[in-house]
Amino acid sequence: MYNYNFNEIIDRTGSNCLKKDKLHERFGRSDIIPMWVADMDFKTPDFILNAISERCKHAILGYSFAGDEYYAAITHWLAQRHHLDVQSAMTGFLPGIVPGLALSVGCFSKPSDKVIVQPPVYPPFVFVPQHNNRRLVCNPLMLKNGRFEMNITQFREFCSDARTTMFLLCNPHNPGGRCWTETELAKIAEICAENNVMVVSDEIHSDLVLPGHKHTAFASVSETARQNSITLMAPSKTFNIPGLGSSFYFSHNAELKKRFASFLKKSELAEGNIFAFVATQAAFENGEEWRRQLLVYIDANIRFVDNYLKQHIPQIKAIVPEASFLIWLDCREMRLSQHDLVSFFINKARLALNDGLSFGEGGEGFMRMNVGCSRVILQKALEQLKEAVHQIQLSQFLSTESN
Repeated sequence: MYNYNFNEIIDRTGSNCLKKDKLHERFGRSDIIPMWVADMDFKTPDFILNAISERCKHAILGYSFAGDEYYAAITHWLAQRHHLDVQSAMTGFLPGIVPGLALSVGCFSKPSDKVIVQPPVYPPFVFVPQHNNRRLVCNPLMLKNGRFEMNITQFREFCSDARTTMFLLCNPHNPGGRCWTETELAKIAEICAENNVMVVSDEIHSDLVLPGHKHTAFASVSETARQNSITLMAPSKTFNIPGLGSSFYFSHNAELKKRFASFLKKSELAEGNIFAFVATQAAFENGEEWRRQLLVYIDANIRFVDNYLKQHIPQIKAIVPEASFLIWLDCREMRLSQHDLVSFFINKARLALNDGLSFGEGGEGFMRMNVGCSRVILQKALEQLKEAVHQIQLSQFLSTESN
């Protein structure tokens, strides 16, 4: 068995890396550790790079299509990893998960329709409906004992409005890292079906479920869920290839699949690209051992952060995720305004994290940290954060003494 090296530090400077090369533009300085954009700093696995390299040996990179092997790799992966019986005819290519959300909204709802989201949530869930002239309905999640829960009672109330036609589900949840249970999802599926509310389930983090937890695909919980949903997935987060635009969708409802495929065709967005096909096939055919080792490393990183905060910075608490390499940090005990909290991380701790407010309602007092990096970098970041917190405590103490 090959042991993958997740401790390797790769300098991404100058590679048009959004996370690294846009630091000054986004945060006003470049001497900070980038822990924001949700890609990892681990080397894309060799079996993907080799597959792309092998394809590049052909002298022509012309128009291409997704072959049978591409679809077979997807359907086999879904069967093995998620116990989903998905046939090739049920699937299709997407140029990305966020475009998939936007295209779903455009296909299955009308202007001024209401679309339900559950903040705090990945920012495109909020701005995609708004940018497409839909009315956003927020069903905020409830944080209880360090774990997010759905407000089912309010959700049912929102669905009963005839103007509500769609629910955008984040499963597993980003930024909270919840793996929704079969019971929770089945209840949501029942409520949506009863009220003619279609479900679009973003499951891009489904292959990043951490040891001891389980992902439940929305389409797996009942026939009701299968017939009233489109699921969006991708190998991009798991295998660190988000730059390839290698997402896909599936639906067990033939009419929904046909309608969505037709909408994509009209938009000229269904054809895909040669490297997305090659990389997806390579990932799903060869990636299980890499994925397993990756999750062990990420899980250890998350435990490291949680333990470090408890020991050295108890004012900041980690909402320990059940899936993904993203940690939602509860900074409310620092008693800073959101503006000052963001400034503190940038200018005092010299860390670039995601502002919690960008995730919508419930994000104030929170920041999102990406721990998909070498343990050495992670430790350096936490040490900088500890020193910054101690400095602000010292400053507050001295100010109190002087008064």
